[in-house]
Order: sequence, then structure tokens, then C-alpha cells
Amino acid sequence: MTGTANHTASSQSGRHDVADRLLRSSEVLSYDPAREVDWDTPLDTSYHGTSPEWSTLYGTAYWREMTPEQQRELTRQEAASVASTGIWFEMILQQMMLRDFYAKDPTNPDFQWALTEIADECRHSIMFARGAAKLNAPAYRPKRLAVELGRVFKTVATGEAAYAAILVAEEVLDVMQRDWMRDERVVPFVRTVNNIHVVEESRHMKFAREETKARLEGSGRLRRELNAVVVATAAHVIVTSMVSDQVYARAGLDPKRAIREAKANEHHKSMLRSSCSGLMEFLGSAGLLTAPAQRIYQRANLI
Repeated sequence: MTGTANHTASSQSGRHDVADRLLRSSEVLSYDPAREVDWDTPLDTSYHGTSPEWSTLYGTAYWREMTPEQQRELTRQEAASVASTGIWFEMILQQMMLRDFYAKDPTNPDFQWALTEIADECRHSIMFARGAAKLNAPAYRPKRLAVELGRVFKTVATGEAAYAAILVAEEVLDVMQRDWMRDERVVPFVRTVNNIHVVEESRHMKFAREETKARLEGSGRLRRELNAVVVATAAHVIVTSMVSDQVYARAGLDPKRAIREAKANEHHKSMLRSSCSGLMEFLGSAGLLTAPAQRIYQRANLI
């Protein structure tokens, strides 16, 4: 009993230490998107919105038939769709964290870090919204089923299920944005947006990893099996919602053909899988990569 108590106290102390370091880091390196991003310069349509290689149609016959102008417009619309999906999930994340830390000790560093992360996400959502508008994109939204599943998830998800799902969304987007922020073919203001998000989300991912591991301590097999499927299902919904089917019509393409070729695009599936290698290694080490969960990740092209 004493050993268990000591282990729990040590774990709690470690979590507080991580949160404290993240708080200090946020004081030193944080951004104000209203000031850092060039919102005033008109959109230069000679640039892409994402690295072309990340387009859902890159490598397909349709992509090769498109004009350079159509390719650039498609990647700009895809960037706006990813941003809109990011806003949707960040709103889910904020509600889960507020619910998790409701009525807890506000003097603890992890409580204060949670509020700091929520403040970051609010700024990110505004930044993404302004970015999508500057890309001349409509308000892309996930499909109704995804929205309703998200509504349920934000209401009931707790513990490792909540934090592992947060980690999945952030890790997949992080790999994409690291490519985009370095790519000189991408419109400069989007590169700045990506850089801000990558820097600040690196702290969020560290916290999500620590919380996932801490919440899993002492958990039994049944709980891990159940939460593994919950997290995998959340990942499937998030990843398959990133690029709306509506982007193709907005880019002047034949939506039916574009959707068909995008679904069969092995290049894009390979990009997604490569972006998740580190994430899957972590989930496996945490006991959240069970056989049923792996099948769900496979359907989402994440492994």
C-alpha cells in the first residue's frame, strides 16, 4: 500500500513538474497571431495553400490534368478545410479540458497550464478562421454525423480517452504543418500561421502525452481495450473530416471524379501513414494499439 501511495505521489509530482515547465516555456515563447501574421497583404494566388505533395489529389491522373492555377487553388481550399476542421476539434478539446479541471485546485501548475492551453486554442481558432477567410474559402464543416459524434465525445470522454484523442489530432496536423511552414511554395501568411501552431502545439502534445500515461496508470485490460477503440474511432472521424468534399467544386473540379480519385490515392494514404509513425509507437507503448484499434486506424489510412 505504501509503495503504491509513493508511486502515485511521485507520478503526481512529475506531472506538476511538466506543467510548470510548460508554463515557463509559454511565458518565453508564445505568439499573438493578430500581430505576427500579415493579414493586410492581399492574397497572392501564385502560391499554394499547402505543400502540393499533401494534396488529396497529388499523384493522381486528375492532378496531372489540372492547370497549375487549379492545383494551387485546390491546395488553398484544402488548407482552409484543414483549418476549419482544426477549429471544430479545438472547440471539442477546450470543453473536455474545462470539464476535466472543473473545481480542481487552481494553485496546481497543471490547472494553470490547462487554462493556458485553452487560451492558446482560442487564439489558434481565431487565427485559423481569419486564415480561411483570407484564402477565399467558405465555412467548411465536418459532415453532420461527425459533428454529432463530436458533440457526444466532448460530453462523455474522460481520462486517457480524452487526452489520447487530443494527441492524435495534434500529432497528425503537426507533421503536415511542419512541411508547409518550411515550403516556399506555400503562401507566406499560411507559413506563419503554421509556424505559430507548430511551436505552441508542441507544448500541448507534451502535456497530452503526460496526461495519457498518467491516467492509464493502474488501469486494467478491459479499460485499455475499450479506450483503445474509443481513441481510434475519434482519430478516424477527425482524419477523415480534415478535407471536405466541397473543396473540389470550390476549386472548379468535377466533385464526383475528384472524390473518387482522392479516395483511391495511394500517395496521400502513404503520407498519412508516415505522419503517424511516432504517434502509433506511443499508443503501442501505452497499450492503446490493440488489434481492434489497429483495424480502425487502417481504415483511416493511419497505419
